[in-house]
Amino acid sequence: MTLCAAYAGFVLVQGATKLSLNVYRGWVGENAIRDLRRHVLAYLRIARVATPGPEARGVAAAMIVGEVEPIGGFVGSSVSEPLLQAGILLSVLGYIVHIDRWMAAAAFALFVPQLIFVPLMQGAINRRAGARVWILRHLGVSAVDTRAASAERDASDGKRIDRVLQLNMGIYKLKFSMNFLMNICSHLQVVAALLIGGWMVHTDQLEVGGVVAFISGAGRLNDPWGDLVNYFRTSA
Repeated sequence: MTLCAAYAGFVLVQGATKLSLNVYRGWVGENAIRDLRRHVLAYLRIARVATPGPEARGVAAAMIVGEVEPIGGFVGSSVSEPLLQAGILLSVLGYIVHIDRWMAAAAFALFVPQLIFVPLMQGAINRRAGARVWILRHLGVSAVDTRAASAERDASDGKRIDRVLQLNMGIYKLKFSMNFLMNICSHLQVVAALLIGGWMVHTDQLEVGGVVAFISGAGRLNDPWGDLVNYFRTSA
């Protein structure tokens, strides 16, 4: 009864902490979005005087509508997210090492490929995302341009829209391919645990419960590691 009460108490504390953290993240992010929009509008007023024309208005419109939301959302979790997920990851890693060092070494070895292909694929995603922002800004400029439309400009806008589609599909392919490879590495950790742990059980060096506990702990590596990858993806 004491252990059950302690477990229930920790669950309540964890849930209340997560609730407070999420609400605070939202508050920080929304304030950042509000401040960014104010700065963009101030820039637009200055640009109208310095360089009147559709370019400043188009860029500002693209920034206000599409760009400040993800930036503000990132600001809200820019400090708490890496601390939280890195703390969880280190705690789980310590638990795995405590269970068995050899199985932990095998699990760590399967992290090495991810440290290679994740930055490479993320860099390719970032380049496509940057090109997409540049093209969308030019589309915003074209949308607010009050000059008479021309067939040449319509054709150019159509090419830009098609290019955005190509860039988005490239981002999807890279993103989901990276998730696929990360899932493969995660399942290989289970395979390694079964192979090494099964042999150790067979030779009376480890109990079956130790293998089960290790697999359970290794499964908890996926969420914080994936969240950290998403964090650095958004940061980049």
